[in-house]
Amino acid sequence: MQKEFVALGLMSGTSLDGVDLALCHFSLIDDQWNYSIEKAETFPYSTAWEKKLREANQLPSIELLQLHSEYGQYLGTLCDNFLSQNNHRPTLIASHGHTIFHQPHNGFTFQLGHGSAIANATGIDTVWDFRSGDVLLGGQGAPLVPIGDRLLFPAYDICLNLGGFGNISFQSGENRIAFDTTVVNMALNDLAGEVGQCYDKNGELGRNGSLIPNLLQDLNELDYYSTTGPKSLGREWYLSSFKPIINKYLNYSTEDRIHTIYDHIADQTVNAFKTTGAHNALITGGGAKNGYLISLLKSKSSIPLTLPDESTIDFKEALIFAFLGILFFEGIEGSLASVTGASSNSIAGVVSKGCKLNRS
Repeated sequence: MQKEFVALGLMSGTSLDGVDLALCHFSLIDDQWNYSIEKAETFPYSTAWEKKLREANQLPSIELLQLHSEYGQYLGTLCDNFLSQNNHRPTLIASHGHTIFHQPHNGFTFQLGHGSAIANATGIDTVWDFRSGDVLLGGQGAPLVPIGDRLLFPAYDICLNLGGFGNISFQSGENRIAFDTTVVNMALNDLAGEVGQCYDKNGELGRNGSLIPNLLQDLNELDYYSTTGPKSLGREWYLSSFKPIINKYLNYSTEDRIHTIYDHIADQTVNAFKTTGAHNALITGGGAKNGYLISLLKSKSSIPLTLPDESTIDFKEALIFAFLGILFFEGIEGSLASVTGASSNSIAGVVSKGCKLNRS
């Protein structure tokens, strides 16, 4: 039996680099999933959009709902233009949106960007709001990538993504296990901004700094690292728990603080590896292109670390959200209770039917 699917996946990460769009082809042949990324592009945020998204958690409720629609329309226009330029019409669009609130302990998570606006702009069925259903089943609503790791990358014991936060997934018996490891690009970008840079290109700031032992100890002693999963991180945790520790060391240079954060990232990532019994790992996400971070991870890790092709490094999350959209339409559970801690597996997402509006 063989099935073929084409889907457009959208991902906006917590590091606020921009929106990733990935047009993906999937095939299911004798119970084995295969993928190819046909066309992909990152659309960087304008200064205005970056400011809106960064400050959205402070908006009054009415203004937040307005932004929810506005951002959905922005995503819809991006999708419509991207598909028109590439002369493709996929079966569906799958949009992660941009996370504004992630508080599963309080029973909610919120990803900005109304899916109906995307469906209206493109005329294509759009799957969105992938996390809320799991949270309402008592889960973390995250991570959702592990089902894609299991089905699309079965050759690797561990899949590690280095984005705004780091997260890993791995197989443990019959169950897929996954959790966020620590903050990555959210912290690195934040400190790079102190010296007028958007990010620490190739880790040069960190490479030129020196270790602050007390800062490293304080970060490694954060309560999150001693808790067992399921567990996940959000911007709230970074602002309330991580950043205040960094701010206690403002008398040290930016280079020294960012150098120490690199060591912290590597320590917590390798500590997570040790809990899995794994023999190899695949690394993707923006951090996979940071030469200093990768060299540090390789020096501390006892298992081989593999970097895939550049397209997969850059667009794996958009790829997997496209895949989650396919699973939704196939009626296959994409949110795993073994990962999120929910009371049961569930089909992730809701759908808005495509009905392109004529604005002429």
